[in-house]
Amino acid sequence: MKKQWDNPLEHEMPTGTRVPASVQIGNVTVAPATVLAPMAGVTDTVFRRFIRNASMFLAQAAPDSEDPAREALPLVRPALRNASVFSSAADHPDSVDDAVSNQQSGCGLIMTEFTSADGLARTRESKRKRYLTFYEDEHPISAQLFGSNPATLADAARIVQDTGFDMVDLNLGCPAKRVVSCNGGSGLLRDLPLIGAIFESVRAAVTIPFTVKFRLGWNDNHIICVPLAKLAEDSGLNAVALHARTREQGYAGQARWHHIAEIKDAVKIPVIGNGDVRTPEDACALIAKTGCDAVMIGRAAPANPWIFRQIAQYTATGRYDAPTEQDRYRMIRTYFEMLLAEAFPENAPATAAAGKMKQFAAWFTHGVRGGAALRKSIYEAKSGAAILDAVDRFFSEPCSASEATHSFEEILQ
Repeated sequence: MKKQWDNPLEHEMPTGTRVPASVQIGNVTVAPATVLAPMAGVTDTVFRRFIRNASMFLAQAAPDSEDPAREALPLVRPALRNASVFSSAADHPDSVDDAVSNQQSGCGLIMTEFTSADGLARTRESKRKRYLTFYEDEHPISAQLFGSNPATLADAARIVQDTGFDMVDLNLGCPAKRVVSCNGGSGLLRDLPLIGAIFESVRAAVTIPFTVKFRLGWNDNHIICVPLAKLAEDSGLNAVALHARTREQGYAGQARWHHIAEIKDAVKIPVIGNGDVRTPEDACALIAKTGCDAVMIGRAAPANPWIFRQIAQYTATGRYDAPTEQDRYRMIRTYFEMLLAEAFPENAPATAAAGKMKQFAAWFTHGVRGGAALRKSIYEAKSGAAILDAVDRFFSEPCSASEATHSFEEILQ
């Protein structure tokens, strides 16, 4: 997945526009109306919990605070499995309850990586956990499936429901050749009748909310987003999410938000907008320009894990904080510690965690001054412990601490 944006548009914060406090999808309340997009190779359970922790936000007055703009405190709960805390939450130990509620988190709904319906249907029940692992503090959570056989997708949706997920989502957006070649993901955009059969089969199989994420169409000569959204509504789906690019575009060019507005005008079920949301300004501009009911954030989340918290802070106060150098250090170290903690209890090879750490180094250090040197030392490290040492050394150097970090606009480009 492309980490940079092509000449991203800069949006000013629209006057009086905020991301909605909530959106109702079937019997599930998503509050606030922000969604972590499903991303292959990214949104596993460790990253999902990491984002949920990084998004903790509680609107309350800080003790002895003389600045009314700081009434809403950005908070981060301790990462699971004894990983370290990486925010000011340590300074306000009584400000966060043990239980995580949707309203306390800036991220209202999280989604899994897409999972093959064929793989789920054929895998023994004892091995399905590796595909569908989640923890209680991840609710509400949606499992995303891909495939092209209506009966198989229905079987997989039943497995998702029986496993305890709050929603099931159909992937009609993945542009990867290996997925499209099997008529999955965005490959199905060329066959509306088959999509209709899948909608009916899955809808009949489960009672939990059923949603779909799709693109504009196969290419500019085949834009089918509005009829597809109407088909979803007529088939009993509970919400639709549009990534406002074609399959041919991949992640290049600009997301064309006006098509999200067209869908919003065409259907009554909730519409989730996705594409080029990098900052709170972008999120509010998307709401203002399209009238969509919720905002889905993909690539910006691993580059700026605080984005959901920033959106919530802006909604509460009209402003938001940028992370400091120390915030970024704690963020990188905490995620890496969570990866290591997740690997060892399952007796997974330490090299698996180290490989994931190296994968995310590119996201987390993109735009960090001197980040190339940090990435080099991470890539050359032979173990998870060595990677943590490299991170510690980098951020302990005086030049790193004294130099200002790039703005998020620079980081996300």
